[in-house]
Amino acid sequence: MNPSGRLSAFIGMMMMVMVMRVASHDYGDALSKSILFFEGQRSGKLSPTQRITWRKDSALSDGFQIGVDLVGGYYDAGDNVKFNFPMAFSTTMLSWSVIEFGKFMGPDQQHALEAIQWATDYFLKATSIPGFVFAQVGDPYADHNCWERPEDMDTPRTPYAVSKQFPGSEVSGEIAAALAAASIAFRPKNLAYSARLLKRARMIFDFADTYRGSYNVSLGQWVCPFYCDFSGYEDELVWAAAWLYRATKSPNYWNYVVDNVKHLRKVLVRNIDGVIYSGGSFAEFGWDTKHAGINILVSKMLLRSNTSNLDLFIPNADKFVCSVLPESPTLSVSYSPGGLLFKPGGSNLQHATALSFLLLAYSRYLNQANREIHCGNVVANSARLVELARSQVDYILGSNPLNMSYMVGYGQKYPQRIHHRASSLPSVDQRLGRVDCQGGSTYFRSDKPNPNLLIGAVVGGPDLKDSYADSRADFVNSEPTTYINAPLVGLLAYFSSHPSS
Repeated sequence: MNPSGRLSAFIGMMMMVMVMRVASHDYGDALSKSILFFEGQRSGKLSPTQRITWRKDSALSDGFQIGVDLVGGYYDAGDNVKFNFPMAFSTTMLSWSVIEFGKFMGPDQQHALEAIQWATDYFLKATSIPGFVFAQVGDPYADHNCWERPEDMDTPRTPYAVSKQFPGSEVSGEIAAALAAASIAFRPKNLAYSARLLKRARMIFDFADTYRGSYNVSLGQWVCPFYCDFSGYEDELVWAAAWLYRATKSPNYWNYVVDNVKHLRKVLVRNIDGVIYSGGSFAEFGWDTKHAGINILVSKMLLRSNTSNLDLFIPNADKFVCSVLPESPTLSVSYSPGGLLFKPGGSNLQHATALSFLLLAYSRYLNQANREIHCGNVVANSARLVELARSQVDYILGSNPLNMSYMVGYGQKYPQRIHHRASSLPSVDQRLGRVDCQGGSTYFRSDKPNPNLLIGAVVGGPDLKDSYADSRADFVNSEPTTYINAPLVGLLAYFSSHPSS
């Protein structure tokens, strides 16, 4: 066989291997589990339909010391604090998942809506007092010094709020975005609830915009370093306005987006674990930074029409794609030898899921507009974006050098010792007596697998060399978060209906 023939045969063989690996993943099963995870993160009085039964009621008096009902919502990760900023972003992304990909979810769509409502019911409580928005419940320092079940918590459940005098436009803006996005998700199913969410979203956006300021200043000693806002609050205001425009079609919100997007920071500088990192804001998206998400979200509306505002958004959406496309000359992320996308900071799979969600959403908009992206001399069509997004999902599900799924309960091999208090301690069913603050330390230090499977939880993931220690102490890699899972829900919904496209 001549060299070109051997090359063709090799390429053909590799394509067959790729197809076999793709076909081996049960995206529908992973979808169901990715949504189920949120039931394991619930705070408050659990529903009679609760499916993760080893979790029980917890934090039933939140807010009562100041006469406000703040029961409900989600614990953000493996601790027992309710951080409303990342909780709101997770809710926005769950809602976007339903809006964009809900038709592919089948019966899981109802579970996804229930996951959204668990958060939005709480946010309605957290925004029920005019002039105040609750940003957090629980003393994070006391909580992080303990290793105890949420059902046993004896650390202070202090509520923290932003107000007219002590503003927090980023947390208020993200809650407004979450409520607006959720109103769209619920509109076909529950019009009255949708209207209620939208009315509150408008009110909270006006509050966030009128009383501008960062909660880093007003609540910094309690929200930092856990969920400091490094990117400024302006992006959350534009993000919220974009969602409100999509929910209402009111030109006032569209004008706000156009007038204010020009003022967003072009370069973001962060101190991540002592390392100074800077990059183009067009490439950033996550619980802290909404720039790329704004451009992708708005692009759907712009690509359908001829408008002079294209130049404000579409070029930056394209630049975002070029920043993550491996073959692009302007690549600004790293990839592990096994193909996993990496950005600076902890819980790396949050980047892989959030950026892949944007790639998949944008691929659909590009396909509808019959557009391609040019990254220098590299041309990327919508199919290439889908392929890259799928590669990240497949890596998470087990197509990686360790042949390991990073979703608990999916596949034959997955993390056993996740950094998660409730999962790592015996459930109330197994041990009735209270486990106090330090009483759980022996379970934290144990080499034994966690006694309770937090099915669907996706951990922070492997390191840049595709290695994973499976250690509770290695929280950067072994801790699951709601904002890792939320974008993954939409990705899995799409791939469950498009297993090989």
